[in-house]
Amino acid sequence: MKSKLLLDEGEKVYVVVLETGEEVVSLLMEFALEKQLTASQITGIGALREVTLGHFNLEKRDYKRIPLKEQVEVLSLVGNIATDKNQPRIHAHIVVGRSDGSAFGGHLIEAYVRPTLEVIIQETPEHLWRKTDPATGLALIDLDR
Repeated sequence: MKSKLLLDEGEKVYVVVLETGEEVVSLLMEFALEKQLTASQITGIGALREVTLGHFNLEKRDYKRIPLKEQVEVLSLVGNIATDKNQPRIHAHIVVGRSDGSAFGGHLIEAYVRPTLEVIIQETPEHLWRKTDPATGLALIDLDR
């Protein structure tokens, strides 16, 4: 993983480039910890050798895992970083395209890059917090804090 600070004028903008074999979620979390990100927007494009998507089941209060063990294009990666239990927490969704043109999307659980993933992270000087919602069990952004 390589990164560069593109803008540092109150708001910070980083470009993060992941390379073949690197795991996306763990490295973005490592980056968020290192840079102490607390209120960020994430976007990205690239390609993956495999990805695990998630679809949240409200009744079970858990994610159904959808593994795709094939080369796919990242058509859209969007998400945010907020603080949960004093740690950055990444919440990202991804849409990937298969070689036949079909697309799959969902919550990003795990993904391995091949050959590259180019991510832009915009960090605001504010702070966003998450709070567990008792009805769903999800850690949602708490705007009352």
